[in-house]
Amino acid sequence: MSGAVADRLEAIRQRGGIKSRDVAQLLDTTPQTVSRWQTGKAEPQTDGLKRLLLLEYVIGELAELYDPSDARIWLFSPHRLLDGATPADRIQEGSIGEVQALIAQMRDGAFV
Repeated sequence: MSGAVADRLEAIRQRGGIKSRDVAQLLDTTPQTVSRWQTGKAEPQTDGLKRLLLLEYVIGELAELYDPSDARIWLFSPHRLLDGATPADRIQEGSIGEVQALIAQMRDGAFV
């Protein structure tokens, strides 16, 4: 599975314009852990894998709206519909559904 995990991490970084340390922050883990996943020296536990797959999905949705550098800015910018929190904050807290809803509104043309 490590090759598949490494491929997903690379897709997240490329499509989201984010660095490994950003991925670690978003997944609420350490950069060292992400590095071990990337190199196949470790595999994510079930919760970490679930968060990784959700992040990949969200980044994929975001990539349909923004180029990678703009996607990164969007992820780390405060948003009024998140009470001033950033989408990255919400993802890290495990409230990824709020971010998904926000992206869906944007995708559907309800830029709020």
